Amino acid sequence: MASLKDLKNRIESVKSTQKITKAMQMVAAAKLRRAQEAAEAARPYAERMSAVMANLSAAMAGTPGASPLLVGTGRAETHLLVVMTADRGLCGGFNTNIVKKARERITALQAEGKTVKLICVGKKGGDQLKRQFANLIVERIELSGEKTITSATSGRIGEKIRIMFENGEFDVCELVSAEFVSVISQKPRAKVLIPAIDAIDEGVERPDLKGAIYEAEPDEETILNTLLPRYADTVILSALLENVAGEMGAKMAAMDNATRNAGELIDKLNLVYNRTRQAQITTELTEIISGAEAL
Repeated sequence: MASLKDLKNRIESVKSTQKITKAMQMVAAAKLRRAQEAAEAARPYAERMSAVMANLSAAMAGTPGASPLLVGTGRAETHLLVVMTADRGLCGGFNTNIVKKARERITALQAEGKTVKLICVGKKGGDQLKRQFANLIVERIELSGEKTITSATSGRIGEKIRIMFENGEFDVCELVSAEFVSVISQKPRAKVLIPAIDAIDEGVERPDLKGAIYEAEPDEETILNTLLPRYADTVILSALLENVAGEMGAKMAAMDNATRNAGELIDKLNLVYNRTRQAQITTELTEIISGAEAL
């Protein structure tokens, strides 16, 4: 049985841990509000961009001069998966769920005879995937030095992906990330990025032209060539912002659970401490009484 000193030290240690988890919960809650606002603010822009791309792509999809970014290479042999996770842990199963989704996609594609390549955005995803798929990872990007996620951040990632596509290193690109649903729910998802025509949701709300006929100036092809890189960067930025909000929500929930568990453990340790102390006092009294009777 542990001594009273050991129990007291254990109680103090758990109390210190509880203070840390409580502080981390409060920090995550403050960051969550800002991250959630950023993610929700980016959604209307991404939806409207998708609507514009849907209208333009409908006119260009069957033309010979359509951009490969829009219609693809005509093949689907090599797939690039951009796996987006957090750079830090202590956020419950957030990173694990995204990596699990990535593993499912890798396994499914390899079962179909496809070649898979990985870009890991975020330290935790790369650390977990390298144990099993180290030979598939072509790039690791950590964002720990980024104070906030901006369009410049998504632009760098998008530029890297486009250069690889232009060099013929893959045919299809997918983003594997988390969709922020609520504070306690972050849904992992895989979304096609290239070709863009497969990325555009068929259910996207298109503007009602009310019978009007629009002419594009200079032409649809030129506009698409300008918008396609920006559209890809917008999708990446939206995924990054959703990830940050999901990470903060998961971290807040995880630290709240840790704080509660620490409180329960402190109560149990206090109970054991009091019982041990009572047992020692009883033993000492018994010894004193027995000694007095012997005299």
